[in-house]
Amino acid sequence: MNADLAPLAARLRALPPSCGPVRLIAVDGHAGSGKSTFAGQLAAALGDAPVVHTDDLATHEELFAWSERFREQVLEPLSQGGTARYGVYDWVRGEFAEERALAPAPVVLVEGVGTGRRALRPHLACLLWMELASEHSWERGQLRDGPGLSAFWSGWIPAERAHFSADPSRPYADFLVYQGQLGYEVRVGPSAAP
Repeated sequence: MNADLAPLAARLRALPPSCGPVRLIAVDGHAGSGKSTFAGQLAAALGDAPVVHTDDLATHEELFAWSERFREQVLEPLSQGGTARYGVYDWVRGEFAEERALAPAPVVLVEGVGTGRRALRPHLACLLWMELASEHSWERGQLRDGPGLSAFWSGWIPAERAHFSADPSRPYADFLVYQGQLGYEVRVGPSAAP
Protein backbone atom coordinates (compact mmCIF):
# COMPACT_ATOMS: atom_id res chain seq x y z
CA MET A 1 0.00 0.00 0.00
CA ASN A 2 1.11 3.54 -0.74
CA ALA A 3 0.90 5.70 2.37
CA ASP A 4 2.19 8.75 0.48
CA LEU A 5 -0.52 10.64 -1.42
CA ALA A 6 1.98 13.09 -2.98
CA PRO A 7 2.04 11.29 -6.38
CA LEU A 8 -1.77 11.40 -6.60
CA ALA A 9 -1.80 15.04 -5.52
CA ALA A 10 0.73 15.93 -8.23
CA ARG A 11 -1.34 14.09 -10.82
CA LEU A 12 -4.51 15.92 -9.77
CA ARG A 13 -2.78 19.33 -9.81
CA ALA A 14 -1.63 18.61 -13.39
CA LEU A 15 -5.19 18.06 -14.67
CA PRO A 16 -6.85 20.82 -16.66
CA PRO A 17 -9.39 22.96 -14.77
CA SER A 18 -12.91 21.56 -14.96
CA CYS A 19 -15.08 24.22 -13.28
CA GLY A 20 -13.88 27.68 -14.26
CA PRO A 21 -10.33 27.94 -12.84
CA VAL A 22 -10.91 25.02 -10.44
CA ARG A 23 -10.03 21.33 -10.72
CA LEU A 24 -13.05 19.82 -8.97
CA ILE A 25 -12.20 16.37 -7.57
CA ALA A 26 -14.96 14.09 -6.24
CA VAL A 27 -14.38 11.48 -3.54
CA ASP A 28 -17.36 9.11 -3.67
CA GLY A 29 -18.19 5.75 -2.14
CA HIS A 30 -20.65 4.08 0.18
CA ALA A 31 -21.45 5.59 3.57
CA GLY A 32 -18.76 4.48 6.00
CA SER A 33 -16.15 3.77 3.31
CA GLY A 34 -13.66 6.35 4.60
CA LYS A 35 -14.35 9.25 2.22
CA SER A 36 -14.02 12.04 4.78
CA THR A 37 -10.77 10.70 6.22
CA PHE A 38 -9.25 10.13 2.79
CA ALA A 39 -10.40 13.54 1.52
CA GLY A 40 -8.79 15.20 4.55
CA GLN A 41 -5.48 13.46 3.92
CA LEU A 42 -5.62 14.19 0.20
CA ALA A 43 -6.44 17.84 0.92
CA ALA A 44 -3.33 18.03 3.13
CA ALA A 45 -1.22 16.46 0.36
CA LEU A 46 -2.61 19.13 -1.98
CA GLY A 47 -1.42 21.92 0.33
CA ASP A 48 -4.62 22.26 2.35
CA ALA A 49 -7.04 22.23 -0.58
CA PRO A 50 -10.60 23.11 0.45
CA VAL A 51 -13.09 20.27 0.94
CA VAL A 52 -16.85 20.54 0.45
CA HIS A 53 -18.72 17.86 2.43
CA THR A 54 -22.09 16.95 0.95
CA ASP A 55 -23.28 16.23 4.51
CA ASP A 56 -23.40 20.04 4.74
CA LEU A 57 -25.74 20.25 1.72
CA ALA A 58 -28.01 17.25 2.29
CA THR A 59 -30.91 17.32 4.72
CA HIS A 60 -33.06 14.81 6.58
CA GLU A 61 -35.69 15.15 3.85
CA GLU A 62 -33.22 15.36 0.96
CA LEU A 63 -30.51 12.78 1.58
CA PHE A 64 -29.60 12.73 -2.12
CA ALA A 65 -31.59 15.61 -3.62
CA TRP A 66 -28.90 18.26 -3.16
CA SER A 67 -27.76 18.56 -6.82
CA GLU A 68 -29.62 21.81 -7.51
CA ARG A 69 -28.38 23.41 -4.28
CA PHE A 70 -24.81 22.36 -5.16
CA ARG A 71 -25.15 23.74 -8.68
CA GLU A 72 -26.51 27.11 -7.56
CA GLN A 73 -24.36 27.66 -4.49
CA VAL A 74 -21.06 26.02 -5.49
CA LEU A 75 -20.72 25.17 -9.19
CA GLU A 76 -22.06 28.38 -10.69
CA PRO A 77 -19.92 30.78 -8.64
CA LEU A 78 -16.74 28.68 -9.00
CA SER A 79 -17.27 28.24 -12.75
CA GLN A 80 -17.24 32.04 -13.05
CA GLY A 81 -14.13 32.36 -10.89
CA GLY A 82 -16.16 33.71 -7.97
CA THR A 83 -16.47 32.76 -4.34
CA ALA A 84 -19.07 30.12 -3.59
CA ARG A 85 -21.32 30.55 -0.58
CA TYR A 86 -23.29 27.57 0.58
CA GLY A 87 -25.54 26.77 3.48
CA VAL A 88 -24.39 24.26 6.09
CA TYR A 89 -27.14 21.98 7.38
CA ASP A 90 -27.28 21.39 11.13
CA TRP A 91 -28.33 17.75 11.52
CA VAL A 92 -29.32 18.24 15.17
CA ARG A 93 -31.45 21.36 14.68
CA GLY A 94 -32.77 20.20 11.29
CA GLU A 95 -32.08 23.48 9.48
CA PHE A 96 -29.42 25.38 7.57
CA ALA A 97 -27.70 27.19 10.42
CA GLU A 98 -24.66 28.85 8.87
CA GLU A 99 -23.09 29.82 5.56
CA ARG A 100 -19.63 28.85 4.41
CA ALA A 101 -17.55 30.75 1.83
CA LEU A 102 -15.37 28.88 -0.64
CA ALA A 103 -12.97 30.89 -2.78
CA PRO A 104 -11.84 29.32 -6.05
CA ALA A 105 -8.66 27.30 -5.53
CA PRO A 106 -6.53 25.32 -7.98
CA VAL A 107 -8.04 22.11 -6.56
CA VAL A 108 -11.30 21.77 -4.63
CA LEU A 109 -12.41 18.41 -3.24
CA VAL A 110 -16.05 17.46 -2.88
CA GLU A 111 -16.67 14.37 -0.77
CA GLY A 112 -19.77 12.41 0.03
CA VAL A 113 -22.03 9.63 -1.13
CA GLY A 114 -23.14 10.41 -4.66
CA THR A 115 -20.58 13.09 -5.57
CA GLY A 116 -19.87 11.20 -8.80
CA ARG A 117 -23.50 11.62 -9.87
CA ARG A 118 -24.53 12.37 -13.43
CA ALA A 119 -25.31 16.05 -12.61
CA LEU A 120 -21.78 16.70 -11.31
CA ARG A 121 -19.65 14.57 -13.65
CA PRO A 122 -19.39 17.22 -16.43
CA HIS A 123 -17.79 19.58 -13.87
CA LEU A 124 -15.32 17.08 -12.41
CA ALA A 125 -11.64 16.91 -13.31
CA CYS A 126 -11.44 13.50 -11.60
CA LEU A 127 -13.68 11.03 -9.78
CA LEU A 128 -12.16 8.90 -7.02
CA TRP A 129 -14.16 5.94 -5.66
CA MET A 130 -13.46 4.44 -2.23
CA GLU A 131 -13.35 0.72 -3.04
CA LEU A 132 -15.08 -0.99 -0.15
CA ALA A 133 -18.19 -3.18 -0.50
CA SER A 134 -21.41 -1.56 0.64
CA GLU A 135 -22.03 -4.06 3.44
CA HIS A 136 -18.56 -3.49 4.94
CA SER A 137 -18.93 0.28 4.55
CA TRP A 138 -22.33 0.35 6.22
CA GLU A 139 -21.07 -1.85 9.06
CA ARG A 140 -18.18 0.56 9.65
CA GLY A 141 -20.51 3.54 9.49
CA GLN A 142 -22.93 2.05 12.00
CA LEU A 143 -20.09 1.20 14.39
CA ARG A 144 -18.78 4.75 14.03
CA ASP A 145 -22.19 6.35 14.64
CA GLY A 146 -23.31 4.05 17.47
CA PRO A 147 -26.74 2.73 18.41
CA GLY A 148 -28.24 6.21 18.77
CA LEU A 149 -28.35 6.55 14.99
CA SER A 150 -29.72 3.09 14.17
CA ALA A 151 -33.04 4.57 13.01
CA PHE A 152 -31.17 6.89 10.65
CA TRP A 153 -29.26 3.94 9.17
CA SER A 154 -32.51 1.99 8.71
CA GLY A 155 -33.63 4.74 6.32
CA TRP A 156 -30.21 5.51 4.87
CA ILE A 157 -29.34 2.05 3.52
CA PRO A 158 -32.39 1.70 1.23
CA ALA A 159 -32.01 5.35 0.15
CA GLU A 160 -28.36 4.79 -0.79
CA ARG A 161 -29.22 1.59 -2.67
CA ALA A 162 -31.94 3.43 -4.60
CA HIS A 163 -29.60 6.33 -5.41
CA PHE A 164 -26.78 4.18 -6.78
CA SER A 165 -29.26 1.96 -8.65
CA ALA A 166 -30.60 5.03 -10.49
CA ASP A 167 -27.36 7.02 -10.73
CA PRO A 168 -24.24 4.87 -10.20
CA SER A 169 -20.86 6.55 -9.68
CA ARG A 170 -18.36 3.68 -9.57
CA PRO A 171 -18.50 2.86 -13.33
CA TYR A 172 -17.34 6.43 -14.04
CA ALA A 173 -14.50 6.49 -11.52
CA ASP A 174 -11.10 7.52 -12.84
CA PHE A 175 -9.40 5.89 -9.85
CA LEU A 176 -10.32 3.32 -7.20
CA VAL A 177 -8.94 3.96 -3.72
CA TYR A 178 -8.19 0.98 -1.48
CA GLN A 179 -7.50 1.55 2.21
CA GLY A 180 -5.03 -0.75 3.91
CA GLN A 181 -3.06 -0.98 7.14
CA LEU A 182 -0.29 1.28 5.86
CA GLY A 183 -2.30 3.81 3.89
CA TYR A 184 -3.95 3.93 0.51
CA GLU A 185 -3.43 2.26 -2.82
CA VAL A 186 -4.82 4.08 -5.85
CA ARG A 187 -5.58 2.05 -8.96
CA VAL A 188 -6.95 2.98 -12.37
CA GLY A 189 -10.75 2.97 -12.29
CA PRO A 190 -13.38 1.56 -14.62
CA SER A 191 -13.70 4.74 -16.71
CA ALA A 192 -9.98 4.75 -17.53
CA ALA A 193 -9.63 1.01 -18.14
CA PRO A 194 -8.96 0.04 -21.78
